[in-house]
Amino acid sequence: MFETQGAEQYFGEPVSQLEHALQTAHRAALNHATDALVVAALLHDIGHLLSGEAESSRELGVDAWHEHAGFTFLSRHFSPDVAEPVRLHVAAKRYLCGVDERYVRQLSPASTQSLALQGGPMSDEEAAAFAAEPYLLDAIVLRRWDDAAKIPGLDVPPLASYLPHIERALVQRVGS
Repeated sequence: MFETQGAEQYFGEPVSQLEHALQTAHRAALNHATDALVVAALLHDIGHLLSGEAESSRELGVDAWHEHAGFTFLSRHFSPDVAEPVRLHVAAKRYLCGVDERYVRQLSPASTQSLALQGGPMSDEEAAAFAAEPYLLDAIVLRRWDDAAKIPGLDVPPLASYLPHIERALVQRVGS
């Protein structure tokens, strides 16, 4: 999918889908994340690629629910340690916007636009429910790496460098 659709623009940001995925995974690796979380970082937006309508949903003003498509796909192949942070990364943005006004101010214009499509900042009730999620911390750290992974021309390791992380995460799924 990255070979066929990775060059597409990442939702109004100055990077492609592949650049964004690699930058997010690179941030995870730099922070000594588990293999599962590195894979989640790499594949957190795979739902956009699965639909084949990556940029058009934003242009049409609709939420493509990419986090659910990505979760469904990834949960067939990986443990919840990979799939759950992917499922929750959009909710984590909404959560952070609801509990931290500084976070809202640092969002890019494209991320602000998608926030509106995704339901806006969480209410106090929604935030309290989200705070009880078992993968809350993984989702928040993934979200922060996601937000920072929009730097044009950043030199990061290639996609193939993440194959060992993927292989170990797949083995984890088989073993569980």
